[in-house]
Amino acid sequence: MSVIAVVNPKGGVGKSTFATNLAGYLAHQGHKVVLGDTDIQQSSRTWLSLRPANLPSISAWDIEDGHIAKPPKGTTHVVLDTPAGLSGKKLDAVLKIADKVVIPLQPSIFDILATEEFIKKLNKHDRRYQLAVLGMRVNARSRAADQLAHYVGQLGLPVLAYLRDTQNYIQLAAHGATLWDVAPSRVEKDVAQWQDILAWIER
Repeated sequence: MSVIAVVNPKGGVGKSTFATNLAGYLAHQGHKVVLGDTDIQQSSRTWLSLRPANLPSISAWDIEDGHIAKPPKGTTHVVLDTPAGLSGKKLDAVLKIADKVVIPLQPSIFDILATEEFIKKLNKHDRRYQLAVLGMRVNARSRAADQLAHYVGQLGLPVLAYLRDTQNYIQLAAHGATLWDVAPSRVEKDVAQWQDILAWIER
């Protein structure tokens, strides 16, 4: 079983957007996917309640008060969506079961500085999981992307990929859907940006 945790103590960086779309991709590959939501706002669980029954199934995983138990039997992949401010024992519980940790990060200097200490802390851990940063809502060819890569590079991590700022994610989320649930021609540019992410996830 593979466990991918989507983590950043900074709120509003796109964790749920990434987590739901990753779960959607894995479900389309035929995996038995569970989407766990440790956020008190339960954004991912609400999204699941909107998901049409004719789309590839993604199961919910009830996680109460940040307590993480074993996922349902037969699960092949778990995607964990986590809240802003995740720290202490709750963070440790997530990291303990994670195989891969993705840190979504916007190119704003405020977001970068707010996340810097968190990344430094993870780098100090004797970790068993692989760690990567994902640039959110940013043009890969912009100065903002260069700035993000520079700061993250100083922390010893590459930026795995950049996802552009587009209404596609917002409109699809409103219907419990992902990039993988619609005609490829409609989301061609977005799907292309996921290729490096998916290659890393599947390694």
